[in-house]
Amino acid sequence: MTASLLRARPAAWRRAARPWPRAAAAGFAGLVGALGLAPWGLWWLSLPAVALALVLRGHATTRGGAFLTGWAFGAGWFGLGLSWIVEPFLVDVARHGWMAPFALLFLAGGLALFWGAVFAAAHRRGAALLVALWIAAEMARGVVFTGFPWAMPGHVFIDTPVAQLAALGGAPLLTLIALGLPAAALAIGRSLWLAVPALACMAAWIALDPGPAPAPPPDAPVVRLVQPNAVQALKWDPDWLPVFHERLMSLTGQGDVPDLVVWPETALPWLLDQSGEALAQGVAAARGAPLALGIQRREGARYYNSAIVVDADGGVASLYDKSHLVPFGEYVPFGETAARFGIHGLAASEGGGYTPGPGLHPVSVPGIGLALPLICYEGIFAREINAATTTGALRPRLMLLMTNDAWFGHVSGPYQHFAQARLRAIEQRMPMARVANTGVSGMIDAMGRVTARIGLDEMGAVDAALPPRGAAPAYARWGDAPMLALLLALGLAGMRRNRLDRGRAGA
Repeated sequence: MTASLLRARPAAWRRAARPWPRAAAAGFAGLVGALGLAPWGLWWLSLPAVALALVLRGHATTRGGAFLTGWAFGAGWFGLGLSWIVEPFLVDVARHGWMAPFALLFLAGGLALFWGAVFAAAHRRGAALLVALWIAAEMARGVVFTGFPWAMPGHVFIDTPVAQLAALGGAPLLTLIALGLPAAALAIGRSLWLAVPALACMAAWIALDPGPAPAPPPDAPVVRLVQPNAVQALKWDPDWLPVFHERLMSLTGQGDVPDLVVWPETALPWLLDQSGEALAQGVAAARGAPLALGIQRREGARYYNSAIVVDADGGVASLYDKSHLVPFGEYVPFGETAARFGIHGLAASEGGGYTPGPGLHPVSVPGIGLALPLICYEGIFAREINAATTTGALRPRLMLLMTNDAWFGHVSGPYQHFAQARLRAIEQRMPMARVANTGVSGMIDAMGRVTARIGLDEMGAVDAALPPRGAAPAYARWGDAPMLALLLALGLAGMRRNRLDRGRAGA
């Protein structure tokens, strides 16, 4: 039956049923779909790309062919969306450059396995089950092997009003829209498959657009964001250390005295117990304002990537140790064995790797209240942030993200990282002060709007009024539980529909 139907179809359709041409088309669709991610923001290309992947999936005649289609679409998507992953390996080309192509191949190909498995599991099943499994796989991707929830399909909406729905269901809800709209359009009819997603997104655009950020209250605390622009290849060069340190001092001491000064991750090149003089200079430059900064520290043989808040007297008022470390960056799994083959973490300390802290927790900032410190990579894990931002009196006033995005290059990585910071602000309805070594730095309000910004590869400081915090939204209160229930219902409905269709076919 299948062979006769294929013979009756046009030649292009018959080619679509062959696995390798179909995989090539799916890979191209993935590349196009990833253009919806930052910095490109072409979300209106992502929806047709998903629709094409669904059409190609329908032409797979075997479960293996379905897997190949899903894997190829994911490989194209992650291959472009995560292309910045080669940049950290090029900082020290002589030592790590050989790993760059393998990093991209293994990361893109490995993450694409999630999508391939979904397409295989939903082979000859309805779109509802496929979408439910696909979103569940994306949620699992944020947990498995310490998690890497980067470049999710829902991230294409971060720079649009649709992102406001993240306050209800986080990135999984945005992903449901990114996958569900094309699937629904195809189910309605081929003549409407472009019109339905477009009309739905335009309606959401109008209804959800928060508009421009309002003027801050006159008594809002002023936060100074300091971006020294210390290029990663020179950041630890002894000849450049005084240059970058002087930048921090001069930028901190300019203008009126703010209520808080924030420096980026590993702002000082010395360990905490060796930084007394440098911290004293920073306190003097801050002129009485508390100073928050990233710094390395050690306890015995253990090294930590930490954030501290220094008060006006130069004392450490608060301390946080980064808890979610970057695999193969800040530590290497099975590190002793890997070291025998010359594999070391790219950003590991002189001790060979960092020790994780006990977990995210708010810290006290004099004159402002509680802040939730996040160091670099930790800003992409919505579930962990949810667990640390309790409601009520202990709910932080703001999130304080310190990062060194110089590792991520100059094309897409820093912009995608900044976009995810905006998504975290929406999910929590909480402002975020984000400071990056080379950019992008900015103040983000509780609606995800950027109220102050320092661009990529710029040196500078900006004073930003701290926006108000909103009430804890549904996602901050309940996390992923409602979405999991919705996915379960969607999957069960899809399975029931499949049984009914098979019953009709049998009759």
